[in-house]
Amino acid sequence: MILFTFPGQGAQRPGMLRALPDHPAVTRTLDETSDALRDDPLTLDTAKALESTVAVQLCLLIAGVAMARFFVAHNAGPHMVAGLSIGAYPAAVIAGALEYADAVRLVARRGQLMENAYPHGYGMAAIVGLDRAQLEPLIARVHGPAAPVYLANLNANRQLVIAGADQAMRLVMRLALGQGATKAERLAVSVPSHCELFDAAAVEMTAAFSRVPVQRPQLTYLSSSIARALFEPRSISDDLANNMARQVHWFDTARLAWERGARLALEMPSGSILSNLTASVFTDGQALCCDNNRIDTLLALLSREQAQL
Repeated sequence: MILFTFPGQGAQRPGMLRALPDHPAVTRTLDETSDALRDDPLTLDTAKALESTVAVQLCLLIAGVAMARFFVAHNAGPHMVAGLSIGAYPAAVIAGALEYADAVRLVARRGQLMENAYPHGYGMAAIVGLDRAQLEPLIARVHGPAAPVYLANLNANRQLVIAGADQAMRLVMRLALGQGATKAERLAVSVPSHCELFDAAAVEMTAAFSRVPVQRPQLTYLSSSIARALFEPRSISDDLANNMARQVHWFDTARLAWERGARLALEMPSGSILSNLTASVFTDGQALCCDNNRIDTLLALLSREQAQL
């Protein structure tokens, strides 16, 4: 079975929309985006534009949906989908749970809420080489009202992400390196996602979702917030609206996909973050990304996996 994965913030790169295949499915996605935004989406992926959280999130939505639609048009679509953070939105579109035009407007609103709440001085950082039991006491030593910092992503057993104020994150990073972490790196994310700092914004998104129809998915939608398959529209709506304020459990989500029969995981643009993380679970399968791989090779692999079912 085939799993399509959709990355979150930090995976963006300039020119990512222009690098999409020249195909009617991509053109249709760009046209639908233009209609929903009433603006040209190709203005969003410049280096300057990507300084904005709104542009980053929209680019990841557009690229994810366009690329997945390309594969579906070649009868090489997925059996299940999973997205990290903003990646859950293109995952829901490809699963058939959310209309694309609604997703565009919701993501624009989501990005604006997040950017307005924390325009500067906050973000996320990756800690590699420590497990949760080792990192959480270090976070507790630093966290406080004036220096908020939280455990945000559990991407792998020893690949964790923190979120919070810049100063607090720097202190945790320093402590982590002192305790044996092999790497502590600030991510290209300018907001403190996946913690209670976004509780108020999540309430706003819940209100926005109350005005949007969400359908039962046509294929399996995996939530990376709770590492469960969701099928009820209300559960998917809640998952999408609140995921900015909830921890990410990517390792458990990848393991769930494996347990449900996925053997080929393909990451939509941009980057290879999720395929690198998923590879540790898909040890007897394949975890690949669209970037830096030939399209004809990917289509052949997907077709072979389809034929084995």
